[in-house]
Amino acid sequence: MAKRRSTVDPKNIRKQCEDSLKRLQTDHIDLYYLHRLDFNVPIEESAGALGDLVKEGKIGAVGLSEVSAETLTRAHNEHPITAIQSEYSLWTRNPEIAVLETCKQLGITFVAFSPLARGFLTGTLKDITDLEAKDIRNNMPRFNAEHYPNNLALLNDYFNLAKDIGCTPAQLALAWLTAKDSNIISIPGTRSVNHMKDNFDAGQLTLDAKQVRLLDEMINQNNVHGTRYTAAQQAEIDTEEFS
Repeated sequence: MAKRRSTVDPKNIRKQCEDSLKRLQTDHIDLYYLHRLDFNVPIEESAGALGDLVKEGKIGAVGLSEVSAETLTRAHNEHPITAIQSEYSLWTRNPEIAVLETCKQLGITFVAFSPLARGFLTGTLKDITDLEAKDIRNNMPRFNAEHYPNNLALLNDYFNLAKDIGCTPAQLALAWLTAKDSNIISIPGTRSVNHMKDNFDAGQLTLDAKQVRLLDEMINQNNVHGTRYTAAQQAEIDTEEFS
């Protein structure tokens, strides 16, 4: 049986980048991410290959996704990393274990994906049977029939706080991230112009220390039910886990 070729070995990284440049009809990509770590390929090799693409002017900067602080540091020692993209929200606190601090130390921007907890913090998903069959949340433990009702119960105080402050639940979630660290950039997904405007308006909201503390206590890794990924999904990423 032929050995499966890694998608992040130096030769394939170059091919994928050059293919992307052709599809985009450009000769330069500002920020190019390595979205998944291949545990069979030393991160130094991947970072080095990306660094070569920077030197050649094909990409402007290197980003990583869903990696641990240790991997991030090793990659940065090989070639400067500009950004790391990982899931971070009230109910996914894994970056707080080590990655956020490492970003501060190394001057790396942290990009938070799923800052609205895959829609959970907006309060729009009240019944998981409403999910389309192809929705990836169907395969995430926090959204299953065992755990989701318990997680919904966490939103009562959260919604009340948003009402007291005079903002939407989505705006509250995004403002919390900004209050946690000014080095964090949130990238919430949106399917409508109204949602986009709602997210933009979160930039006008500033939370005080008491409000941030209340939010930290309301929803966190200790009271959220269910894991972020299944065991099989978790095995493919490198982020730290709470013990």
